[in-house]
Amino acid sequence: MRIYLSAYRFGPRAEVLRRVDGRALIVMNALDEYEERLLSWGREVDDLARLGYRSEELDLRDHWGGEENLLRERLAAADLLWVVGGNAFVLARAATEARLGAALARSPHLDYAGYSAGACLTSTDLRGIHMMDDDSTYPPGYRPEMRALTVNLTGTRIVPHAGSDDARAAADYLRKRDLGFIELPNGDDKLIDMPSALGLRN
Repeated sequence: MRIYLSAYRFGPRAEVLRRVDGRALIVMNALDEYEERLLSWGREVDDLARLGYRSEELDLRDHWGGEENLLRERLAAADLLWVVGGNAFVLARAATEARLGAALARSPHLDYAGYSAGACLTSTDLRGIHMMDDDSTYPPGYRPEMRALTVNLTGTRIVPHAGSDDARAAADYLRKRDLGFIELPNGDDKLIDMPSALGLRN
């Protein structure tokens, strides 16, 4: 599995994801608190089309409490999982309920790509991100007892939008606790091969 992370949309390294007749699943659940959660859908589809992908939505809520095999089947039919930004805690709750982490562990063929909250989801946990996103946000259908666990693909923490006031606060929080992290400025991106990702520190 390759892991492509950015602070916002695609950066200069996105060309490595290019495919001929690729299939992408777009996860928009970080935006579930908004009535117009699909407002940027056309933009996301167009961005992926320029890299050679046909896209459809993967709404993680459709897999809450369901058979893990059904989610794995959706992932098996795709080449790329594109996870968009929004609230990282909302996204993590949706992913936890759908058992996305377990499904990804059994999908080594798949490239994971995400920006902002979608990048944060690959972290070991969301410590520090509460300085950037409201961790008490529960859209309709979400319950307070739902856990906000990450899929832990990188072995470190991702802090997007480096240089912004909120990102500096998150970075300071992590440094004071000697917790490893990677900062992603807007306009920058990273490509990580999963086998070498574990143990990365800032």
